[in-house]
Amino acid sequence: MAGESLREKVFQKLREDILKGKYKKGDELVECTIGKELGVSRTPVREAVRQLALEGLVQVIPNKGAFVTGISVRDVMDMYQIRARLEGLCASMAAEHVTKEQLEGMEEAIVLSDYHAGKGNYDQVCQQDSRFHKLLYEASGSRILVHTLGDFHQYLQRVRMASVQYRMRVRPSNSEHRKILEAIRQGDCQGAEKAAYGHIANTIENLKNFDLEKVRPKDGNAGAILYRSLCGADQPQRMAGPQYPRPPQRLY
Repeated sequence: MAGESLREKVFQKLREDILKGKYKKGDELVECTIGKELGVSRTPVREAVRQLALEGLVQVIPNKGAFVTGISVRDVMDMYQIRARLEGLCASMAAEHVTKEQLEGMEEAIVLSDYHAGKGNYDQVCQQDSRFHKLLYEASGSRILVHTLGDFHQYLQRVRMASVQYRMRVRPSNSEHRKILEAIRQGDCQGAEKAAYGHIANTIENLKNFDLEKVRPKDGNAGAILYRSLCGADQPQRMAGPQYPRPPQRLY
């Protein structure tokens, strides 16, 4: 691990592992074990854990250790609500600042997403979805939006992957990307903002198809795509979905 600081690299790795579900709620982050796995000393691990604690992903208990807290269902819904408004702003700004290369990149992401959806390559669909949104953030010309929305995108990756891989949502989602792109291409700030906000609002509506506590489609959705990497099971099982408002329940 050279170049970027060891602490930052360890932090990014641990945060990714927590958000992807490798470490679940209640798991202890053991400094020496993680250090051996990553080939670093305990110091950068300890510093990374402190940073994770500041983000609320880890709780450090004196004389006991550091334990994963994860993200609650309420956190997920809050972030999507905030993201809807920020992505609308982002798309509006992109309509003024987008470059030719960024337009071409977003167009390519849409075309490839359609192609892979037709082939049933949903991992690739997820990658192209991430690519489209990353280019959208960069096209705004705002470093603040790039950083903030990039963090949200990472925090929501497990839920986002499940939503993108829900068969009945794939085509509509890509059509919404197309509407955002066309508005940006035409320099229509208001249209771009409306399309981007609507895209995330539709994603929020789609989350009603999921038990967010287990990040899996609810039983009865025949078009659901379940991957072992997301839920560790071959078939969906009936789970009681969350009712809002209710006390936060941890995802992982």
